[in-house]
Amino acid sequence: MLSLDSVIEQKIAPNYQKKMLFITSLMWMFDAAGVLVLSFTLPNISKEWNLSVSTSANVISSTFVGMLIGALSVGIVSDMFGRKLSNILYFLFTVIFTALLGFTKDVGTFIVLRLLAGIGYGGLMPSVNAYMAEFTGRGLRGAYLVLLEASWAIGSIIIGLISVLTVGVSWRISYYVFLIGILLLPMLFKLPESPRFVFKKSGKEKLEKVFSIKIEDNIEPIPESKVGVIDILKGAYFKRTVMIWIQWFTVSFVYYTLFSWAPKIFAQQGLSATKSLWFTFFMMVAQLPGYLSAAYFIEKIGRKKSLVVYTLGMAITSIIWAFVSSTVQLVIVALLLSFFTLGVWGLVYAYTPELYPTAMRGTGNGMAGVIARIAGILAPQYGGFMLANNKSFLEIFGYLALLSVISSIVAGTMGVETKQRDIL
Repeated sequence: MLSLDSVIEQKIAPNYQKKMLFITSLMWMFDAAGVLVLSFTLPNISKEWNLSVSTSANVISSTFVGMLIGALSVGIVSDMFGRKLSNILYFLFTVIFTALLGFTKDVGTFIVLRLLAGIGYGGLMPSVNAYMAEFTGRGLRGAYLVLLEASWAIGSIIIGLISVLTVGVSWRISYYVFLIGILLLPMLFKLPESPRFVFKKSGKEKLEKVFSIKIEDNIEPIPESKVGVIDILKGAYFKRTVMIWIQWFTVSFVYYTLFSWAPKIFAQQGLSATKSLWFTFFMMVAQLPGYLSAAYFIEKIGRKKSLVVYTLGMAITSIIWAFVSSTVQLVIVALLLSFFTLGVWGLVYAYTPELYPTAMRGTGNGMAGVIARIAGILAPQYGGFMLANNKSFLEIFGYLALLSVISSIVAGTMGVETKQRDIL
């Protein structure tokens, strides 16, 4: 009797898996661009509408309230109706409501539309992640999921470049470009459902039909079960769930504190508005090597060790930032912190779906996303409070470093290694 992992490795052609990686990466790029476009446009929006720091923080947090709703709903949608439908639904929310932001005339409408767009951002990431995980076998899964997450950096870089070059003309241009995403819809509708979901719902014959393959042996069945949040906190899954939730909270809190307020942080360290935007852009460029290095180490030394190293790197660079005394030092430390932080993002996205069986995967991914969105709601408020009250950079970054150290210790003591193991 074959495991489904073995069937996928033997029957799903490598070129087909690469095609799936490419298409899912395009969706991921739009998601990243949608989340991070506000980092570049908020200074101009705040100036045009004369927003206070607290109101600006609320604008940022509205994104993550929407993302929380998306993360809470995605487990139900993807586990009941399939990864494909889930992908299309949340992608539509992402591109349509982000584009509509460019037409807003007041901050109230902007917040409402930003929340709706956030539902797309928060639902699309775990949906696409589960979809890609179920198209790859154990030999490629870790690297492919980190490469999928690496497309976040590409989306960030593209929207960053568009924004830096056009924000002087109008911040609205950065939102109009999301209409291009509609062109992807015909391709998305042609994609098949994931092999794991097909087999779980309809069995071996349907799997053979959908993918035009012949499977000689029987496939190990996937147990049927109704899964709720309480189930991923029971028995053997309690420890790994707590561990991965801490990782998600930490990386989300550090990342969104940093990138939500990066232009303002740079400005308070003496840089001009233009230089602040460019420095923020270069930090996003540094995300890409962070992802790519994580894609290498996740298979070389494993998930657990990689997570310990990268969270510790995040802690060290956070605390060093508080002591920089020159522009050169600021650039180097900012790039390194971006490198490690995005490496952690790549690792947790690859690691999380391997911690749960198929019946729990949508819920496990979705709840991890919920924890990240809670951190995302809190992070802009934390950054806004610290900046509005003129707190020292030692205080701002010291707490981020402490959180990262705790995360590293938890990963090392509570993590389980899933490298080269079948997912059930």
